[in-house]
Amino acid sequence: MRKRIGVWARRAAIALVILWSLFPVYWALDTSLMTNAEAQSAPAHFLATQPIFSNYQALFGVGPEAPEAAGGIARSIVNIVVESGGAMLLTLVVAILGAYAFARLRFRLKNLFFYIVLGTLTLPVYATLIPLYRIMTQVGLVNTYLGIILVYASGFMPLAMWIMYNVFLALPPAIEEAAVIDGASMLQRFWKVALPISTPGIAATAIITFLLGWGQFIFPLVLSSTGSTQPLTVVLAALEGRHVVPYTIVNAAAIIAIAIPAVLVFLLNRWIVEGIIAGSVK
Repeated sequence: MRKRIGVWARRAAIALVILWSLFPVYWALDTSLMTNAEAQSAPAHFLATQPIFSNYQALFGVGPEAPEAAGGIARSIVNIVVESGGAMLLTLVVAILGAYAFARLRFRLKNLFFYIVLGTLTLPVYATLIPLYRIMTQVGLVNTYLGIILVYASGFMPLAMWIMYNVFLALPPAIEEAAVIDGASMLQRFWKVALPISTPGIAATAIITFLLGWGQFIFPLVLSSTGSTQPLTVVLAALEGRHVVPYTIVNAAAIIAIAIPAVLVFLLNRWIVEGIIAGSVK
């Protein structure tokens, strides 16, 4: 009896945590499917009586209910995809090359350089905000995609390199040694042997860096002061007070901001887990 009570208590606790975590998301989704009058009515409706999708259409300037800021919201969705995707690609290329060099090559001070790279993970992220802003200002990269992508990549690089280092370190050396016997050069070993069999780790690194870029707020807030480069996270926070936007449309934009990374995690969860644990055991 005590064991059964303990099992049900754990289940109840897990259910409570899930409810606590998902209820705000449900509330935003439910509100995004209501008219503005229904969303502001009292008592509150826990379920939209007649779900509508005009709020999502209005985000992209479609329909009579489209707010003045609709164009900025639509542009911010494009901005966040470009900036997160660009940072992901740049980080992935540099991290793969650097991690393979640290895992397979022998050169002087290799361990020192590697620990210096990993040591940057201990730096407070926002301690670099002002120096990076001054650098971007001097080189004219403020309010540009390239400036934001470079800043993102510099922050994501140590973690991405650490993941890929463990991935390459876990690969059986005998596979590459067999390629050497067949006459493969170092570049061929990397391109035709190591890279294909490390696909799960590469996929995990790509997804993690994309999600990190998607969730950024402070850096793009400082580095982009115009709507041409501001991502969705910044634009959503700036809507209140700057524009008169119906509450339902704001919730629709929030659901879009949540949905894209949630779908990625749901579809690619297996690769994320495999990449994270890669190198933990041999």
